[in-house]
Parts: sequence; structure tokens; C-alpha cells
Amino acid sequence: MSNLRSMGGDVENALERVGVPSYVIDRHGIIRWINPAAKRLVGDVRGRQFTSVVSAEETRRAKEAFARKISGIEKQSDVEVVLMGADGDRVAVEISSVSLYSGDRIVGVFGQVVDVEENEPPLMHPHLTPRQTEVLRLLERGHSTNQIARELHLSTETVRNHVRHLLRALGVHSRLEAVAAARRAHLIEA
Repeated sequence: MSNLRSMGGDVENALERVGVPSYVIDRHGIIRWINPAAKRLVGDVRGRQFTSVVSAEETRRAKEAFARKISGIEKQSDVEVVLMGADGDRVAVEISSVSLYSGDRIVGVFGQVVDVEENEPPLMHPHLTPRQTEVLRLLERGHSTNQIARELHLSTETVRNHVRHLLRALGVHSRLEAVAAARRAHLIEA
């Protein structure tokens, strides 16, 4: 970074003008800065909790990822997430984010949206909870109960309960039938 400073370049001004949506969240989860590209994507959300732009089914996972950054457990991540766009539509994106330091202290998170999905993101089933929707999407990707438990930081029994409840809500008897039913209803990508 000292090489950047010695160049005399204005990185902050460059981030304002770059076409990649970028943001800064403080350590309390408040969005403190977004560039114009991010404003076009989610609106002027400065001063709001970052979870206010994340879809309901993604909120818990987003909070957990944020906590890992703020605590220093995870310094960088690339994740797919569904945001609520400025027009109220759901927007599937990939976000690359890093812990933001002031000296040795973590003061927040800096991130950029590296990919905006052009296709419509999957809908939520009206009878599934956000967590069940997450479990369903992981089932669709072929994850086992143990893999889902690790990914979502849940016990295997909790995952089994979510699977049982989502099977019942979808009116099916197996994980495979659940994935097929969800695809027919456009709840997950075909």
C-alpha cells in the first residue's frame, strides 16, 4: 500500500468513478459508503444496516460472514448472495469482500460486486422459511446432510429437521423430488 501512497494516486476518487459496485460497512453493520454503481444496483442505502439490502433467505448467512470478517476469523471471501435491488427486485450477485483495517484494528468491511447474474434469481416458496430455502438450494447442488451442516454452521439433526419440514411443505417424499418440485416452481435454477 505504501507504493500506492507514494504514487500520489487518489484511490478513493477512483473507487467513486469505477463501474463496479463497491461499498464500505462499519464494524456495527452500518453501510457507510457506496459508489454510484452500487447506488444504481441497490439505491442510496447509506446509514442502513447491510442486512436491509440482503434477501430474507440470505440474512443469517450474511450476518455470519460479516461476523467472521469483523472478528478477524476470515479476512477475505467470495460469496454468491441475493440482494434486493433499488427497484425492489431480487438480484443474484457475487460479492468479493475483505476486512478493512486501520492499523492493526479491524474497522469494517470493504466489498465489491464482482458479478451480477443476468437471469432472474430463484423465488422463495411461500411455505418455506428462509433457512429451509437455503437448505433446498444446497440440496440442489448435491450437498449431503453433513456438508449442509458445515456450510450453515448447524447440527446435522437441525439440518435433518429442515429437510423433513421442507419435504412436507413441498408435498414430496425425497430430496430428489424436492429438487425437481423446486425447479418446476422456479425456486432454484434449472
